[in-house]
Amino acid sequence: MKTLVMMPTFNEIETLERSVKELFRHNPDVELLVIDDNSPDGTGELADRLARENPKTHVLHRAGKQGLGKAYLAGISWGIAQGFELLVQMDADGSHRAEDLPNLLAQSSLEGLVIGSRWIPGGAVHNWPWYRKAISRFGNFYAAKMLGSDLGDLTAGFRVYGKELLIQLPLQNVAAQGYGFQVEMTKNVLSAGKRVVEVPIQFVERANGSSKMTTAIVLEAFVLASKWGFERLIRR
Repeated sequence: MKTLVMMPTFNEIETLERSVKELFRHNPDVELLVIDDNSPDGTGELADRLARENPKTHVLHRAGKQGLGKAYLAGISWGIAQGFELLVQMDADGSHRAEDLPNLLAQSSLEGLVIGSRWIPGGAVHNWPWYRKAISRFGNFYAAKMLGSDLGDLTAGFRVYGKELLIQLPLQNVAAQGYGFQVEMTKNVLSAGKRVVEVPIQFVERANGSSKMTTAIVLEAFVLASKWGFERLIRR
């Protein structure tokens, strides 16, 4: 199926080119959309050069940093308009290994969601300190409890959505902008009664650049998950 990989970027000039080369080395049939939020370090200009060198690379420039959620929603809108059937979320910092993507695509469908999971058997996280692993595990445990789900990695950002699934979701109502976006999108998929499959991946912490994780992003995800859990409770 016609597949678009979406890579949001903000100040990823140290990591983007290698990530793009690895993507096409392991997945020569996909196309790529770099979604750049006017990075002051020149990432957008680098993306334009990569697009000139490879017709399978496209660039969507946005006026400024507006959050991960809005970046992906813009990419989804662009991808569906261009006729792509599978839309992949993938980090530009190299933490999502390009060699794992074929396994995700093999499980994908037009009306389903495939999650590249760190926290199921066969999955792993490399180069994180113990406390960051603990925070991620607790966050996923809490989100799963709030949604009444048994999924192991609701916050995972390495995903494949089918086009037919996406056009049925209330994307215009998505509220989360940080990593809570992943949880909210999963909630919407589960609420629609659609298929979700987890595939184990090897997550490798970035070697260059700085993480975009902040306390505000963690708090947003926690508050929204609590809200969704409360709403689920009062509907019962």
